[in-house]
Amino acid sequence: MSEAAANKIPVTVLTGYLGAGKTTLLNRILSENHGKRYAVIVNEFGEIGIDNDLIIGADEEVFEMNNGCVCCTVRGDLVRIIDGLMKRKGKFDAIILETTGLADPAPVAQTFFVDEDVREKTMLDAVVTVADARWLSDRLKDAPEAKNQIAFADVIVLNKTDLVTKPELAEVEARIRAINPYATLHRTERAQVKLSDVLERGAFDLDRILELEPEFLDDGGHDHDHDHHGHDHHHDHGHSHGGMKHYHDEDMQSLSLRTDKPVDPTKFMPWLQELVAKDGEKILRSKGILSFKGDDDRYVFQGVHMMLEGDHQRKWKQDEVRESRLVFIGRELPEQAIRDGFAKTIA
Repeated sequence: MSEAAANKIPVTVLTGYLGAGKTTLLNRILSENHGKRYAVIVNEFGEIGIDNDLIIGADEEVFEMNNGCVCCTVRGDLVRIIDGLMKRKGKFDAIILETTGLADPAPVAQTFFVDEDVREKTMLDAVVTVADARWLSDRLKDAPEAKNQIAFADVIVLNKTDLVTKPELAEVEARIRAINPYATLHRTERAQVKLSDVLERGAFDLDRILELEPEFLDDGGHDHDHDHHGHDHHHDHGHSHGGMKHYHDEDMQSLSLRTDKPVDPTKFMPWLQELVAKDGEKILRSKGILSFKGDDDRYVFQGVHMMLEGDHQRKWKQDEVRESRLVFIGRELPEQAIRDGFAKTIA
């Protein structure tokens, strides 16, 4: 990874519908003895019910928790807040940014691509969506934001799984997978998820995903939503033996592309930029790892709508299969045009 990228502070955008369990997760981050220095940016404390014992003196805009976390509330411009945090003494391990329950995470995530100063110092690490196992299916029908939150996610915390039956759980997971087959999914009760599973994921470093799930971008990689933590909850997933219903979400699609031939950067970059300029509104998330012709470093990019960020990462390892993989998630994606366009960038 380039020097600059290595020094950037990872940002986690935490989203989820009202009542899904975001607050429980935030309260844990703010009170657990994790030994990390997190900056937690919350939309409005009143709205989310952060444990009042934790936030004595919350009339200030920024205050420190007793476990070293720094907490602040967005009353104005997000860019200004981030800027202020960056000027505080002491480095942060990560920034966690909570969005309102009704919000579309896109504009928040885009902040980290748009503003030069912010971009220099931070990097969007992952969008984490907390979803309510019991009510998600209803929300997906009546609330477009709920669907956007799932489509945007790199990590989905499917919470309150103790309140549904196994068939209901299988059903809600199938609905999630129809919208977003690529996010890592954790089933939880009371948002009990290891913080390392949601924070500092290195989502931009797609390696993390590929290490966990080598089939990540294979077609049919949809069933690999293992829990990566030892406690054995609901391990008979009910669909590993053909019981999984496959839904197709009418207005969301995901598309994955791969090639083991080297890609020509002089063709690929203009093609990608033109694609997001033209169809960016339809593309919610894009990400990929590329093997460029004559380049020993892997190139990694991710995008939110029209905004892209990319960087040369580490060297390809000797025993590694050098291949390029891309993922697009969006609404009414021009699938064939994307496939054809990508094919033309192969060296």
